[in-house]
Amino acid sequence: MKRIVIVILLGVMKQTLFAQNFEISAAVRPRFEYRHGYKTLKVDSLDAASFVSQRTRLNFAYGSEKINAYISIQDVRVWGDVPTLNTADNNGTAIHEAWAELLLTPKFSLKLGRQEISYDDERIFGAVGWAQQARSHDALLAIYKPNSNNQFELGLALNANSESVFETIYTLNNYKSMQYIWYHTKLSPLDLSVLALNNGLAFIENGKQEVDYNQTFGAHAKLDPSPFNVEASLYFQTGKIANRKVQAYNASIYGSYTFKNGLKPGLGVEYLSGTDMDATNSHINSFNPWYGTNHKFNGLMDYFYVGNHINSVGLVDVYANLTYSTETFSVSVMPHMFSSAATITNSLNNEMDSYLGTEIDATITYKWTKSVSFQAGYSQMFATESMAVLKGGNPHATNNWAWAMITIKPSLFKTNLKFSE
Repeated sequence: MKRIVIVILLGVMKQTLFAQNFEISAAVRPRFEYRHGYKTLKVDSLDAASFVSQRTRLNFAYGSEKINAYISIQDVRVWGDVPTLNTADNNGTAIHEAWAELLLTPKFSLKLGRQEISYDDERIFGAVGWAQQARSHDALLAIYKPNSNNQFELGLALNANSESVFETIYTLNNYKSMQYIWYHTKLSPLDLSVLALNNGLAFIENGKQEVDYNQTFGAHAKLDPSPFNVEASLYFQTGKIANRKVQAYNASIYGSYTFKNGLKPGLGVEYLSGTDMDATNSHINSFNPWYGTNHKFNGLMDYFYVGNHINSVGLVDVYANLTYSTETFSVSVMPHMFSSAATITNSLNNEMDSYLGTEIDATITYKWTKSVSFQAGYSQMFATESMAVLKGGNPHATNNWAWAMITIKPSLFKTNLKFSE
């Protein structure tokens, strides 16, 4: 009898154990905003806007030895955009993410479906988390991790309006096709990434759809020999957009130092090339940070590259940052001094000063619990006549923006089960 028990135990021990993880989580994020010169200068005949927007998500995450999967269902609304006795929502519930990752080997996987794509400092690819709707892509990613210090990712995407028997014109404000390669390596204390993006945009020529491809090549580096930190990046853009040649570039560097008392000062500069307003050539010299989280760059008031300032005069952003933080509390003040990278001319064809203005951003964050945080901020733009040429509005008015936000992210259910084959 003892021998039989021993044989059974040995057989069980030889069986392969594998785990299945499953979690349901949620996110509720209402945000109040007061806009009085946000994204563009105040127009004297118009009053400030005030509203509350909200993002609500229900997330399902699954993981096993061979498969990872994630679904995020999202509702984005403005309080009061439908009546209290509504029969339908304005935006409706949408799928923000719905992807599966096939773990083909310990080093190689395929991730396919609707997904966020985010790399490095999120300048070229980012999740755009500040926007209530955020950004996600329909894409296939091939991921190769030969070791803990190196990672390769190949991304492929092909877009269409709908199923069709013959080719139809792609009408969305989106890329028609996209391919990229991203490589990241850790060379302690240096993190280095290289990106090559081939971006295909559809346009109509002679009544027929054509696709032109533009390319973005560059690298991002982060040096972190604590307590000193330096980040730098350099990107070039070439190719064509709607039969216009592209020649543009972006360069940035930021350095900071963290003191033991939680104080962290920093200083940085970013240059994004632009196209002269009086230019007669057909080239596009304006750099486009295509799918980045641009809200975190160039001022929180979103005057630049947040659905605007594309194919314009570019930007030179010289900025400083002073942050104080503890485990539960942080406060930050960040001034930006903006100038154009290319020539600005007014309606009389007179060249304007390149200095656009100064923005000051102040934010405060309090982490009440692991799942709940409170944030608030105030920003003010001190604009010039040159900014008014680009944006319109009154540069001498008080152009400001204030906001307050609560983020609640509870984990509703979580399990970790182990099975044997």
